[in-house]
Amino acid sequence: MIKIIAMGKIKEDYLTKLINDYKKRISKYHKLEIIELKDTDNLVLERDNIIKYIGKNDYVIALDIDGESLSSLELAKKIDNIFLSYSTITFIIGSSNGLHEDIKRMANYRLSFSKLTFPHGLFRGVLLEQIYRSFKILNNENYHK
Repeated sequence: MIKIIAMGKIKEDYLTKLINDYKKRISKYHKLEIIELKDTDNLVLERDNIIKYIGKNDYVIALDIDGESLSSLELAKKIDNIFLSYSTITFIIGSSNGLHEDIKRMANYRLSFSKLTFPHGLFRGVLLEQIYRSFKILNNENYHK
């Protein structure tokens, strides 16, 4: 299973449509769960809320501006390799304040998509697109480059 823990609700209709489109596409390859948590300025409260949804056997990927950058092909290979040992990959998207250091430390991997800052709803769509792209790559299926 792919699990995404994200802070905040999506308010924009166009982002909801984007996210739902990629959720549907991904569902052809793998089970996907998106957990939306209430956005807060309190990183300790955010940390505690996030931890409740992390399974003890999850492989945790924290989305972190200071994490490692990967190409789409490298991300696909990483996802494939993780699924050899883990049944659930949990991606964590923090609030606009970032992630609590405890979450970063407990993560198995810290991934950065860019040094740029993205709106959270848009980034959720970008993450889902890259997960979908990973499955297309892993299944040797054509997808625009």
